[in-house]
Amino acid sequence: MEILILFACVLALVVIDVPIAVALGVVALVAMVVSHGADTLPNLPIVLYNGATNFPLIAIPLFILAGAIMNASGISKRLIAFASAILGFIRGGLAMVSIGASLFFAEISGSAVADVSALGSILIPAMKSKGYPAPLAAAIMSSAATLAVIIPPSIPMILYAVMAETSVVQLFVAGIVPGLMGGLGLMAMAYWFARRYNLPIEESFQWSRVRKTFREAFWAFTLPVIILGAIFGGIVTATEGAALAVLAALFIGLAIYRELDMKHLRAAMIEGGVQTAVVMLLVATSALLGAYLTEIQAPQKLAGAVAEITSNKWSVLALLNVLFLLLGMFLHSAAAIILVVPVVMPLVNSVGIDPVHFGLVVTINLGIGQQTPPVASVLMVACSIAKASVWEVSRVNVWFIGVLVGILLMVTYIPITGLALVEYFYR
Repeated sequence: MEILILFACVLALVVIDVPIAVALGVVALVAMVVSHGADTLPNLPIVLYNGATNFPLIAIPLFILAGAIMNASGISKRLIAFASAILGFIRGGLAMVSIGASLFFAEISGSAVADVSALGSILIPAMKSKGYPAPLAAAIMSSAATLAVIIPPSIPMILYAVMAETSVVQLFVAGIVPGLMGGLGLMAMAYWFARRYNLPIEESFQWSRVRKTFREAFWAFTLPVIILGAIFGGIVTATEGAALAVLAALFIGLAIYRELDMKHLRAAMIEGGVQTAVVMLLVATSALLGAYLTEIQAPQKLAGAVAEITSNKWSVLALLNVLFLLLGMFLHSAAAIILVVPVVMPLVNSVGIDPVHFGLVVTINLGIGQQTPPVASVLMVACSIAKASVWEVSRVNVWFIGVLVGILLMVTYIPITGLALVEYFYR
């Protein structure tokens, strides 16, 4: 009952537009004072500080910065040109290009919002100019951007690994196959829409253009090879890999393509700083709530309550899927992970669910949440760029969400889908 009251109070504050980090802090502060008195107040700054000083979290601003530099230095345009040369001969090829470019951009930024902002500003107007209905253009770009939270390096995966105390590298590896399957599924759905609306073929396939665009984008292709190769090879940690991503993007933007200037670099650094501040404040205030929940043994009580209903791990996964799908509709992925994962991990461990498997399930759930109103952070950005109504876009996007739900069910109930590479390389 205490858990439900706490979550209800947090959601009530969020509904009246109190920032999530503030809502978490206020609820935790009031709960601690009511239960333990004002004597606990001197310890709270220490809890806040310890909650925010976690080495793996440094990767978040660095990957955001790398994605911003990548977009400002002309790398995104070169990737789009190459994808167009490869996929432009298919009906609705520009939709395929959008999904293919998102797959690649996801390997650098780790952020769906960064993905849709960087690529959507180029590709959504291009699709509209070719006769794509605005809701369809927005739905394609929005759903494709969600692949950024599944494919490594994923920022939600980093947060989950910290909260669940599991391996972020194994989570990255687990996301590779589901991410690629999601990309292919979205392409198939886009092709169905292309046939339905009789969308144009962009251009005939020409090897000469493929070679030309590949040469121009060659240095961009080295980024994921350098970053992910170093992380998976055990040469660097995920955090060090994020720093490597920034250095590589800077080198390519300044020395190779020579399109990066100080104005864009400054804007990228400010964007990274702002997003980091938001996440770190969430982490710090959630540590307060986490400390209180630990004191009242809330995770253990939750595990016991669910165990009375069922101890079957597949049934527990079904219940947790419903929980995270609902949370994804109302909370940003960072807030949902920080708020809920520490509470449910004892339950997850007690029924024998692999924490890496569960992390992948959580990540895909919250990726779907980025597409479902009322919060729908990624969908809102795509609608803003396309100048289309959220509800019009949602009516189209429901088909693409269906593809993502299919991937979620496959990952949930056929664990080898995500864990095959993890088992091969690490176990």
